[in-house]
Formats: sequence, structure tokens, C-alpha cells
Amino acid sequence: MAGVTTPPPSAVPHPRVRVVLLTGPSGSGKTALTRRLGLPVVRLDDFYLDGDHPDLPHRFGIVDWDDPRSWDGAGALAALCTLAAEGRTPVPVYDIPSNSRTGTGLVDSAGCPVVIAEGIFAAQLVAACREAGILADAICLHRPRVVTFWFRLLRDVAEARKPIPTLIRRGWALMQAEPALVRGWVALGCRADSVAEAEAAIRALASQDSTKSS
Repeated sequence: MAGVTTPPPSAVPHPRVRVVLLTGPSGSGKTALTRRLGLPVVRLDDFYLDGDHPDLPHRFGIVDWDDPRSWDGAGALAALCTLAAEGRTPVPVYDIPSNSRTGTGLVDSAGCPVVIAEGIFAAQLVAACREAGILADAICLHRPRVVTFWFRLLRDVAEARKPIPTLIRRGWALMQAEPALVRGWVALGCRADSVAEAEAAIRALASQDSTKSS
């Protein structure tokens, strides 16, 4: 599992914000965790390429959205560096059912010293964020893969992301691949935590950084 292959950014000498990279299998609870934490979030899934991009990988007769080649890692990295340096950054808004970017949003740190960058490709950014001096932590959520399969399927059906047979085939393949995926993310620099462990670690980190900045 390769990391981002674009040249790393220049160091951010005095970052206003540091980034927690949060990854894990699709359906592992990343979005629910970020909602509970209440910290500013960069949704890395918004950096997917449009569905008509000529170089997208395919699997199961559709674009393989679990392959990092379907994603603009360089754009995501640039946005995180801007956020760290300036406290805010523009980000794309991506619509998964239509496989396209539909607009532009703004992530503002609102004075928070820690922000979360969440998505299945977050581990691809660990080395570059560390080199830029903006990495606060890198965590991979990990729980029983049958649980992940079930919650992923419920979410994808509720959001009508793809036809149900496609969702089941894709979900089954992801469940089988999950141990190898987690090992790959750990090899890229993430720590495998349960949801509860990750929540405690991020809350402690945000609290520590708030004390330092006050």
C-alpha cells in the first residue's frame, strides 16, 4: 500500500493547527466518532476524483473507490497544510451517489488547535504530514470485521450509494480484505485503536494543545 507519491510540502514553521489523521475500514465508525468529538473535520472522501476521470481503477464492474488511485491525495495534502498554516482552507464537496464534486466548502479551525482529517486514505498522508510538521497523531479504527460489515451495509443502503447486490459484493470483499488493510495502514504509520481508545486519545490531545495555546 503506497503512500502519496507527490513531493512533500515545505514545512509549516509555526502551525496554528495540528492534524489528527483518522482512518479505518469503511463502516468502522470514523464519522460517528468525529461527530461526538465536535472538532473541526476535513472529510478526505471529498477529495475523490470525478467518476468520469480517465485513469480511475475499476472493480466489480464499477469504479474501485477503495483504491487510492481514485483519490486526489496531493490536493488533500495541500488543503491540510493550508489549514495548519492559516487556520482555514477551502475543500471540495463530493456527492458519492453521483460520483462527482458538486461545489466547494470551507473548513475553519475556529481557534481549535487540533483538527481531524478523516477517511479511508488518511494513512496515505502520514509521512508527508509528519515531514511538514503538522501531524498530531495517526489512528486506525479497528473493531470486529463482521460489525464493520454490518454497519457499512446499513449506511450504504440508507444512503442509496449503489445497487444493493453491488454493495453486498463489495462489502463481502472488504470484510475479507480488512485484516490486510489494517496491517497496511499501520505500516504507513497509524496506530490501531478501538473506537473508545481513539476517542480518549484525541480528547486528551485536544485538551493538552488547548492548554499550551492558552
